Parts: sequence; structure tokens; C-alpha cells
Amino acid sequence: MHTTLTRVTQRIIERSAPRRALYEARMQAQHRRGVHRGALDCGNLAHGFAACSVSDKQQLKLTNSANLGIVTSYNDMLSAHQPFEQFPDLIRQAARRMGSTAQVAGGVPAMCDGVTQGQPGMELSLFSRDNIARAAAIGLSHNMFDAALFLGVCDKIIPGLFIAAARFGHLPAVFVPAGPMPSGLPNKEKARIRQKFAEGRVGRAELLESESASYHAPGTCTFYGTANSNQLMMEIMGLHLPGSSFVNPNTPLRDALTAHATERAIKNSEPGGGYLPFWQQIDARAIVNALVGLLASGGSTNHTLHLIAMAGAAGITLNWDDFAELSAVVPSLMHIYPSGQADVNHFHAAGGMSVLIRELLKGGLLHGDIATVTGKTLAESYTQEPFLEGEQLVWREGPAQSLDPDVLTDVEHPFSATGGLAVLDGNLGRGVIKVSAVKPEFRVIEAPVRVFADQDALKTAFNNGELEHDFIAVVRFQGPRANGMPELHKLTPYLGSLLDRGFRVALVTDGRMSGASGKVPAAIHMTPEALDGGPLARLRDGDMVRLDSISGRLEVLVDTDEFAARPCACADLEQYHHGLGREMFAGMRQLVGSAEEGASTFGGFEAAEVAPVSPADRQNTLV
Repeated sequence: MHTTLTRVTQRIIERSAPRRALYEARMQAQHRRGVHRGALDCGNLAHGFAACSVSDKQQLKLTNSANLGIVTSYNDMLSAHQPFEQFPDLIRQAARRMGSTAQVAGGVPAMCDGVTQGQPGMELSLFSRDNIARAAAIGLSHNMFDAALFLGVCDKIIPGLFIAAARFGHLPAVFVPAGPMPSGLPNKEKARIRQKFAEGRVGRAELLESESASYHAPGTCTFYGTANSNQLMMEIMGLHLPGSSFVNPNTPLRDALTAHATERAIKNSEPGGGYLPFWQQIDARAIVNALVGLLASGGSTNHTLHLIAMAGAAGITLNWDDFAELSAVVPSLMHIYPSGQADVNHFHAAGGMSVLIRELLKGGLLHGDIATVTGKTLAESYTQEPFLEGEQLVWREGPAQSLDPDVLTDVEHPFSATGGLAVLDGNLGRGVIKVSAVKPEFRVIEAPVRVFADQDALKTAFNNGELEHDFIAVVRFQGPRANGMPELHKLTPYLGSLLDRGFRVALVTDGRMSGASGKVPAAIHMTPEALDGGPLARLRDGDMVRLDSISGRLEVLVDTDEFAARPCACADLEQYHHGLGREMFAGMRQLVGSAEEGASTFGGFEAAEVAPVSPADRQNTLV
């Protein structure tokens, strides 16, 4: 085991000890109160199976068979979630073959950042994660279930479902993916057309044709952003079946994996005899595995928010220092768009998760002894991949090495010796930067600041020819409390175009850019955010700023006393708080924590209850 992995894991365990102990005690108490329909009165139970078939009703009257709760993110607008339409029937049939039953416990909203990019709806995107967790909790609260199957894929959906699974941690949980769409237009060509459109060299018709050729079928988008980072992390934590994350939808193998996930959920339930509740499966070691996988793959920066919130729901306190320390020793093993030109289908064909996990285990960079939904440890079963022999689903040992070293490499020959993520600190606050797709010559930028109120203001300046020089764009008042922390992907084509013209440009923001931020050096998630009086609110046009992703520093080069004496800028945010339902999220904007706390609206769960109380606070409480 790598010494840094051991040290960081132990530090997280010690930091989390009181919080985790309280979490575990609550999960055990819930288990004692009764985890399924056997705890319900007759009237409750009759309501719970009133619409079922006669045979399912008979089975549900028994308390010695498992009933699975299906939480689904199905909708037929979004390609990643459309395949889930057929999954409940597959799951019910598989459960019946096991002498058990399954019911859809509830649906959760699944919005797409690809649809809402640059639109008002994007300001609801981050908050949708916590609403998904709440919606899943409502479905599971009926207490009809012995285990849960979580059907989800994309950006906020998996983190939200994970949070719900953690808070219903007395139930076994299996996460069921839908898989990526087949490869379409190469990512490099898609990016080229987007940039030409931003420069006015092609029209909307050409742009739409390009986008439609890229996003063209049921399944997850194939670039390596937050959605596919989710899938990788679920598998490396042992919540997916081995090798199941990147099997295309609507194929016999995909359907067989869904049926087998049902069987595993039943076997892991108390009636199934192999009781493995979520709270026992997912601990600090599993969270560290997810973090290592994220770093080794160059995954989405959104998980510097989500993984902290996910860990917190399981009573584990993670912070950005853990990301930074592990990033310094975890090698970059994947080269997928935006850090390369291949997509997740190429990764899967090159050996996929089985090769990646084998290499990380070989490097001592994973906890191979964690429990998984297979009933075996990660090391025992997750270097295997699934196949169909006739109609029989089998697992065979995966390739001993990558079948395409340009896409997936080994720990002896990494694309980079370190992970693709860095934490930035300095007199402008703390933030993160994804450097896996940034060329080395752009990893340190020192330039005057140009301050913008939003991404549309930068677009206007670009179209007016005002940005033909070296500069660092500061887009502020984009944090979770200000306007819900939208992704700012609209900026990428414009800033990318300026980079290509030879200008040294970068971005600093308290907003988000996600896993598809690409070649532009972007310091994101800056905290404290500008609305809370963070240092970004004191910046002025022309201030010199140095962004050094190598040393992890972000600083304004202004006299310290002068900078501290400046008043904070104000912003009129009223236009961001109304329309398309944004007024209904006012309470969440008030409740939300900082980016480094996961931008959560749940108040940290047990964290607040075990935090040390100062004498002054204690006295105020008594008064």
C-alpha cells in the first residue's frame, strides 16, 4: 500500500471518527426499528401492495422474501436516462425468478447540464443534487423495502442518489448504470466547430449538425465529464457490478447485467441471507478509492464538490487537502477527451475498468479489501469483466495490460506522474484547477485582470474585439449563494480561441466549469465566494494576478494593506433569482454551504452535532 494512501486514509478516519460513530449508531438504530414491510401495520401494508399482481401480493404478505425498492431517474428527454424506461420490468422479472418482488419506490428529477448550459435553468443544476436526494428519500420512506436499486447516470443524479443511499444506509444498495451511447462525431471535430461558431466562421445550422452528430443516440455522452466520472467512481467503490459501467444500452449484455444486479441486491438483503447494508459497505476506504479513481482518470472537477457532500452523508469528512495530497502521488492513467481525443467507448475497448483497477492495485493506490455488492472484495472480483456465454452471464479475468496504451496506460508509464487536479491557495481564497488538458506552457499565467459580472458580458467583450491581449478573466458572483453556481461552459470556446491566437489567458471564478473545462487554465470553485465578501469582490480591472497551478498558488499582486482596504463590489442578482422556477430555490441559496464543504444544503448532517462548541457559543445557547 502506498504510504501516502495509507496516511491520507488514516487522517480521514481520525478526522471523521466522532461524526462517523454517530452515523453508524443511527444506521444501527434504524435497522433495529425495522427495515422493511414487516414493521408495517396491516393497513399500511395493504396500501403498499394494492396495485400489485395477485402473485406479487402473496409474496409481499410474507416477511421472509425480499422486496426491492427501485429509485429511477428515467425520463425520455435525456439520452443517458431514456434507457431506464425498460429497467423496472427487467428488474421485476429477475426478482420473481428469485422468489422476490420489486416495486418502483419513486422517481427523481434528472436535469441535463448539456441542455441547460448558458441558460437560466443551469442555476438550478447544482441544487438539483440535493433535491434528488430528498426525492429518493421520499420514495424509500414508505419502509416497504429490504434493499434498493438506484438507477442513475449523470452529473447531479448519482451524487444525489448516493446521498440518499447513505441516509438509508441500513438498506443494501446496488447502483445500476445504463451505459454510454455509441461513439459519434469525434470530440476534436466537435470542439473545432464550436470554436468556429464562436468566432463567427460557421452558422447555427452547421453547429447544430455537428452537435447532433455528437449526441446522437440513447446513452450517456461519451466525453469524460461528470457523468462518466460518476460511473467510474461507483464501480471503483464496489457499488456497480464489475465491468458494468461502460456497456452500451439496449444490448443483451446490458440487460443481463441489470438482471444480475437485481439478484445481488436480493442476496445482499436480510431475507437473502447475506445482509450487507450500505453503511457497512461504504467507509473511508471506499471514499478514498473513489478519489483515487477520479484523479487517475482526470475526472470531473465537479467532484471536488460532490464527493465531499457524498462522503459527508456517510459520516466522513473529506476536504480539498486530501484531494491535493493524493493528486501529488496518483499517476494519470487515462487519456480521454477533453484531455485526449478518445472517448469512453475507446477506454472500455482498451480494457476499461478491469485494467485501470488492476494497475491501481499494482501501484498500491487502492484499498483492495473493501466490501462490494458482489459479496467479494474489490481485489477479488473487479479485475474481471462480464461476457455472455449463450444466455449465461459470466465474468472472466480482464486483460493483463491495456490494449491501447494511447488511451489507457500502466503505472510504470503514466501520461503524467500526478493526478490532473490541483488545489489553489493564496490571497484570493481557495479553489481548484483541472490541469490534465492544459498544456504545460499555460499552467502558469501572470496577467492583468478583466472583471465580468457573468459569462454573457465576456461574450460581448469578445465579439467587440476587446480581448485581443493577455488577461485573466474574473467572472464573479457565480457561487452557490449568489446564483446556484452554474457551469460556465459558454466561456470555453471564446477563451480557447484566444489561446489559439497566441494570447495568454485564464479564468478565475467562484462558479463551476466541470469535467469538460478543456485546455483553458481555470481556477474554479473559489471560496469564500464574492457574495460572502470573498477576495474576488475586491478585484478591479487591471490588477495583476498570478495563477500558478504548479506551485498551487493564486494571488493578486497588489499591496496587502491596499487590497484589504478596498470595499467589496456589489452585484444586482435579482435577475438570477426569478423565472424558470428559480424563485423556489431561494431557501436553498440561503442554506447552502461553501464549495469546500460540498455546496450542500443539508447542514453537514452529523458534522454540526459533533463540532466543538466555543465558550461564547455555549453561553449564547444557554441565554
